[in-house]
Amino acid sequence: MANKRFGLRAALAFAGVSAMALTACTGPSAQGGGQNTSGGNAGAPVVVGTTDKVTFLDPAGSYDNGSFMVMNQIYPFLMNTKPGATDPTPEPDIAESASFTTPTDYTVKLKPGLKWANGSALDSKDVKFTFDRQLKINDANGPAALLGNLASVSTPDATTVVFKLKTPNDQTFPQVLSSPAGPIVDDSVFPADKVLDDDAIIAGKSFAGPYTIDSYKKNELISFKKYDGYQGVLGAPKTANVTLKYYANSNNLKLDVQQGNIDVAWRSMTATDIDSLKKDSKVNVDIGPGGELRYIVFNFNTMPYGAKTSTPDPAKSLAVRQAMADSIDRAAIATQVYKGTYLPAYSWVPQGFTGAIEPLKTSYGDGQGGPDADKAKKTLADAGVQTPVTLDLQYNSDHYGPSSSDEYALVKTQLEKTGLFKVNLQSTEWVTYTKQRVLDAYPMYQLGWFPDYSDADNYLTPFFSANNFLKNHYANKDVQAKIEEQRSTTDKAARTKLIEDIQTAVAKDIPTLPLLQGAQVAVSGKNVTGVKDTLDPSFKFRLGVLAKS
Repeated sequence: MANKRFGLRAALAFAGVSAMALTACTGPSAQGGGQNTSGGNAGAPVVVGTTDKVTFLDPAGSYDNGSFMVMNQIYPFLMNTKPGATDPTPEPDIAESASFTTPTDYTVKLKPGLKWANGSALDSKDVKFTFDRQLKINDANGPAALLGNLASVSTPDATTVVFKLKTPNDQTFPQVLSSPAGPIVDDSVFPADKVLDDDAIIAGKSFAGPYTIDSYKKNELISFKKYDGYQGVLGAPKTANVTLKYYANSNNLKLDVQQGNIDVAWRSMTATDIDSLKKDSKVNVDIGPGGELRYIVFNFNTMPYGAKTSTPDPAKSLAVRQAMADSIDRAAIATQVYKGTYLPAYSWVPQGFTGAIEPLKTSYGDGQGGPDADKAKKTLADAGVQTPVTLDLQYNSDHYGPSSSDEYALVKTQLEKTGLFKVNLQSTEWVTYTKQRVLDAYPMYQLGWFPDYSDADNYLTPFFSANNFLKNHYANKDVQAKIEEQRSTTDKAARTKLIEDIQTAVAKDIPTLPLLQGAQVAVSGKNVTGVKDTLDPSFKFRLGVLAKS
């Protein structure tokens, strides 16, 4: 989540008509205490509510917004972005400097004398250990795919780290260092070859970000305490004590922020709740630039006519994906389910990012973004596909928001209305969902994406490169080559053209089907400051900027 190198002006404009970033969780009551020693109202801790979930606190074992939000408070990063920037650029965080010293060597110099909260030294060996273990563990639900261009890490001395890259002049690497692959972990606490459980992390006091965790009840309550040893670019937290309270029900989250029981509500409430809260004089509703994408993933092995089915046929499998793209009415989903708080998405790179085009809008349906059942029927007939095609479609409502049930019920209605499909919908709890989706359990299923950093590459590399996050068995060598090329292309116009070409090529294969794009939303009490500063295009929610006035 770092620099949108070529600007995010359009996304800032778009944010005014977009809304929620979605996910969901669990949770009971909040508590707080302590003095604010670094700004804001002394003695007034801040309580934040969320319906997000933590999968793992170990950066190697999770790649979701709920986990990363907590990581941003407790772990140090080599590169980071200052809150509130409209076009954030990554800069050294716990480092003194970071730059390319050769086309394939990215060298980072750490600040001297850094310490973990447990008292042990934080130096170059921790950094090398962090990235080596990410690649070694390569967890199916982890962010290792972001490190695809990393060849090796060396440490000439205690404060110097050299990242050797496979392809030169990687324009995204500083941003990768600020992404979910970038939290630095303590080599004296974390194992090198497996994910560490949350309780062991807490016990090891392996923190060196703006906050430490004072108490922890997973997906119920986290108490954060300011860490005086943090020397990074984010600065000292404005509030010394912050509590994160988890909710199982978004309606309870809405009621608590309205009644002043919590100070900030962040991720996520329904479109109806957001609309209602905008009219409530007791709260502020802040909307920031976003890049959230909601989409359907196709498993190339298990979807109809997939490679591991009893009737494998790549042409027929493609026809099914294309006919679905012809049949879905994104605008209807955006208006009927989300009341305009989301916009239709016709590509894998959301509008507002440099290089974004809309190949799905012109190539499928009526050519203007709407559905076309006759075109879908011809696509299937030309491929020799018998109809109706049975589709087993999985979705999740406890992670991607309470409106997911309505969203996918409407997708089912739209597909079946054509007479070409019979849709079997099924929902699974998130913890199980994350495991099963990478084990080929779901022929097609819902996912959402919240960007790691504000650059079009973050919608391409994790999805379509080799060893990608989706694990859906899609591989297009031409697309993979172009992804690698755009990362190392320093000329702005040439890189933009490559990003456009990648979207056009992927549109022919449809490994995933984008549906909607959205933005960031937070609701807060009138006496809370700093919310706007954390809803910036870095897409990182920082507790340290929040305070009560």
